[in-house]
Amino acid sequence: MAEAFNNHHHHPPKQLLLFSLLLLSLVPLSLSRSLPSQTTTLSVFESLLKTQTPLTAQPIPTTTPSSPLSLLLHSRDSLHQTHHTDYASLTLSRLTRDSARVRSLQSRLSLSLHPTNLKPLLDQDLTQSDLEGPIVSGTSQGSGEYFSRLGIGRPPKPLFVVLDTGSDVTWVQCSPCTDCYQQSDPLFDPSSSSSYSPLPCDSSQCHSLDVSACRNGSCLYQVSYGDGSYTVGDFATESLTLGPSSADRIAVGCGHDNEGLFVGAAGLLGLGAGPLSFPSQLKVDAFSYCLVDRDSSASSTLDFGASAAADAAAVSAPLMRNPKMETFYYVGMTGMSVGGELLSIPASLFAVDEAGEGGVIVDSGTAVTRLQTEAYGALRDAFKRGTKGLPAAEGVALFDTCYDLSGRESVEVPTVAFHFPGGKSLPLPAKNYLIPVNSDGTFCFAFAPTGTGGLSIIGNVQQQGTRVSFDRANSLVSFSPNKC
Repeated sequence: MAEAFNNHHHHPPKQLLLFSLLLLSLVPLSLSRSLPSQTTTLSVFESLLKTQTPLTAQPIPTTTPSSPLSLLLHSRDSLHQTHHTDYASLTLSRLTRDSARVRSLQSRLSLSLHPTNLKPLLDQDLTQSDLEGPIVSGTSQGSGEYFSRLGIGRPPKPLFVVLDTGSDVTWVQCSPCTDCYQQSDPLFDPSSSSSYSPLPCDSSQCHSLDVSACRNGSCLYQVSYGDGSYTVGDFATESLTLGPSSADRIAVGCGHDNEGLFVGAAGLLGLGAGPLSFPSQLKVDAFSYCLVDRDSSASSTLDFGASAAADAAAVSAPLMRNPKMETFYYVGMTGMSVGGELLSIPASLFAVDEAGEGGVIVDSGTAVTRLQTEAYGALRDAFKRGTKGLPAAEGVALFDTCYDLSGRESVEVPTVAFHFPGGKSLPLPAKNYLIPVNSDGTFCFAFAPTGTGGLSIIGNVQQQGTRVSFDRANSLVSFSPNKC
């Protein structure tokens, strides 16, 4: 009897054995595909090292990228001397700027969804008292935005421009200037360029502007950013130079009346999805960028065309369109996880509704990722449950979840990940969501709520060190970690 039992015990039916092996092989595989590992290491020492001395301005790089349609990309603070003597004040300045950026995006979306009869600045005789915000020297502001150096006109004048995936119109400050903010490069003089050509009022480019006017048959433009910043001037075509390549007859704004917190840049490169954006005018199907650490003096690249295609290992998600707001890049997001566990967040919180509200956009100019209040609450609470062993610190500005990590070399924290259709997930490095806010060891959870029913934004703190590719032909946004 015992012999019969032992034989049965050691030799189960072949079908049962195969079925068990199949189950064992499938379960961990499917889990590993859908969810990242439970914890990630944050090097407290390395993060704090970068805060000891706020960045000093670096020499302007003279190298050009090897790709023909590529621009070098720099963090704002690596190129402009900050007046902040400590990292805490630099952080507060960045967060104040970031809040203005988010209000600007929300304001522009709201104006698109609910047009009003706001009087354009073009029709006003502008004086100092008309400005919505305080006049602040751009160089005194810290921010998470990024610069590239672009050649404008013929012969090309090299100018620093802010990259912006949240707007379409490319513009630079021009002389003669009625009202210009401080910039690090000389003002662009259109009379010195042989390729400068004003656009007529009946041109398709002029008709594509949200706000335009006509003067002596030539098109005037106005772009307002919702935070008190604006630019007004002539709309013209001009030659733009990217390293060894040039693009002719690109519609750009030549701003004679400009105000705002553009921080030393000569203007802005519009990378949005609308017809007037730089990628749209270049007629390229794809572009990509990699944002280096904002406390680093390293540079990366902004690539257009074939070189911008995502690599095979990239995490891809649907690139969605909001018919009521064509500028923004909406991404199809299904959820988030903390510590390897999916959060109970309704998928509707990440979707654009019929009125054009909500949804998730990928934005280069916003620093801190914003989520609808309910989604943020679920994310924050799960993260706090996973970090009970860490000493809490008081909140700082828009951050309500902070920790005192002073005296520690490193800590293990729950992995935070974005989830996309098809079971795809993008786990974030710990330094992309637990960031220092001073040099004393206070770190904060770098997410913030955006209100109920509002726009969610994947910001550049979460994008750092990841190549983000926008493939408009195939409607895909791809994320390639460590591909700077």
